[in-house]
Amino acid sequence: MYSYEDRMRAVKLYIQYDCSFGSVKNELGYPNHHETLHQWYLEYKEKDDLKQKSTRKPKFSDEQRAKAIQHYFEHGRCVSRTVRLLGYPCRTLLKQWICEEYPNEFPPCSQGVSLIRLTEEQKEQAVMDLCTREGTAHAVADKYGVDRCSLYNWKNQLLPEGSPSKMPKRKKNITAQTKSDQIAELTSEVAALSVEAEELKKQVYRLKLEKDALQKAAEIIKKDQGISLETLSNREKAMVIDALRNTYSLKELLPVFQIAKSSYCYQRKALQSPDKYEDAREQLRISFTESYECYGYRRLYICVKKPDGSNYSEKVIRRLMQEENLVVKRTKRKKYSSYQGEITPAVENLLQRDFHSEKPNEKWITDITEFHIPAGKIYLSPIVDCYDGLPVSWTIGTSPNADLVNTMLDAAIATLGDDEHPIVHSDRGAHYRWPGWIERMEKAGLTRSMSKKGCSPDNSACEGFFGRLKNEMFYDRTWTGVNINEFIEMLDRYIHWYAEKRIKISLGGLSPLQYRKAQGIAA
Repeated sequence: MYSYEDRMRAVKLYIQYDCSFGSVKNELGYPNHHETLHQWYLEYKEKDDLKQKSTRKPKFSDEQRAKAIQHYFEHGRCVSRTVRLLGYPCRTLLKQWICEEYPNEFPPCSQGVSLIRLTEEQKEQAVMDLCTREGTAHAVADKYGVDRCSLYNWKNQLLPEGSPSKMPKRKKNITAQTKSDQIAELTSEVAALSVEAEELKKQVYRLKLEKDALQKAAEIIKKDQGISLETLSNREKAMVIDALRNTYSLKELLPVFQIAKSSYCYQRKALQSPDKYEDAREQLRISFTESYECYGYRRLYICVKKPDGSNYSEKVIRRLMQEENLVVKRTKRKKYSSYQGEITPAVENLLQRDFHSEKPNEKWITDITEFHIPAGKIYLSPIVDCYDGLPVSWTIGTSPNADLVNTMLDAAIATLGDDEHPIVHSDRGAHYRWPGWIERMEKAGLTRSMSKKGCSPDNSACEGFFGRLKNEMFYDRTWTGVNINEFIEMLDRYIHWYAEKRIKISLGGLSPLQYRKAQGIAA
């Protein structure tokens, strides 16, 4: 709190004034307590000097500070992104550094106080305009750049109680013709509202009917996957309709379940007849329970027998399992991983999460991602340039093998000039450690770089490319009915669009290829 010179000055005066604390305090104005000055005096008496306070070494060097500020301006001026990618400092300290170097970077926020200050004459004129206005008070407020409440506050301050401007306005004379017009208008509005109320009542009644139908279906059918009236079989629809006949008429129920009356009557008659698969259902439930609920239809087909010892057809077994809601519990699918151990020695991480590049073909990143659709699995292996996010080359296949990545690498190498030898960064997957990959890298003069094992942030730029791709063209879409070849064609078409037409704000509203053409890099 006190510098070395201040403490020495106080101690010498303390000795000069025969250890009088009051004299020192009156002359210097410090310290506040006698005990503090006495401690300084004892230290000086023992060591003939006072300890000089050591300056604390800053936690971050000037180079780290300059790098953080530069990264902030070169990567979208986002404090959170800079802290996340560099790993230092905290958000508050980074803002403090930026404010010290660039004071106008973070302008102070407005606290809702109006910046317009009116003189007393202007306030009086505003009140006069308010009292003599022909339009609305909002128009007067907009004219002077203030809000409506301020106008009325000034009016209450300037005009005394009982002034003519504060007297209530007289109502205009209403003629008989005007009254009749108003009555006719109100009558028409009441009629329209009555019609609307009746429509709303009908809608409420129909919604209540649909709700009761869903609740009764869930009670009777008891499907774990949820209930949809459209996906119920005619037999199940007939069961639910019979349960609701005491509350609603058949004419109201049939349209809700989308079933014809003839189909309902047929299913109702079939429900009343004996179930010829009653014995098979009982055998199914017993066999399924005794097998710890792990038998599928193939093994239950063997277990369930007809009275004569023969087997039911597999289709019958599958249908009965569906009707009885016998579902085998399945384990969760494992996420795809290309790691197969330390096949060859891992190389050093040269990028260290610095994905900024000053020119094209300086830093490349690559990885493999999986797309799982009902028709099967598809794998994408791209190479992305860190300069502008352009997919340099990519391959799409149904197997994540060596041919998938090697073909991609060959296509990327073909785009390089004689003097271009980029760093190729990947994870520690087996594809990037097989001899074929290493030979191609060495032959082309490319430099290998690898992330830590299981550390996805080390290759976050490529993970971000996959995230954008899947959010835009894969997730929240129905792929039922799309075969593998159709999906591969759609994925390839999207990546072409991503490179050629999809605009990026960081590139000034241009696509990667358009940006290169604007820079004179691409033809």
